[in-house]
Amino acid sequence: MKGLLTAHRAWLAFALAIGLAAGIGGYTFVYARGASYLTNDPAACMNCHVMREQYDGWIKSSHRSVAVCNDCHTPHDLIGKYATKSQNGFWHSFYFTTGAFPDPIQITERNRKVTEAACRRCHADVVDQMIGGQGRDNVECLRCHRSVGHLH
Repeated sequence: MKGLLTAHRAWLAFALAIGLAAGIGGYTFVYARGASYLTNDPAACMNCHVMREQYDGWIKSSHRSVAVCNDCHTPHDLIGKYATKSQNGFWHSFYFTTGAFPDPIQITERNRKVTEAACRRCHADVVDQMIGGQGRDNVECLRCHRSVGHLH
């Protein structure tokens, strides 16, 4: 009987923990407008006030007419795109909630590589002319053009 009572309490504690996590997660998802991040709408990036400057810069840039946030900041395959959005969404939520983000915000090395690949994909003809068949992979678009999509 005592073993059954202990198992029942353990099950109840587990169910309460899962319910609590789901409740907090659901509330946070609704409060942070999580569904908007599943879209391609650049306004979703402004859900976090820290991104206002980047959004305003994008509005003024030439890229506004040809690219949205996902075009430059996520891989172009479906799995890579949503894996990146999930990872970034988690960390953006964490930093937004804790307030532990650098000001001004800084791109991570992983996201820098994703953005670099997007530059090279869209501007392949220019990149090929610049580096040709010389295999100079150490040439980075973002070294000289880091604010091109977000004029300040």
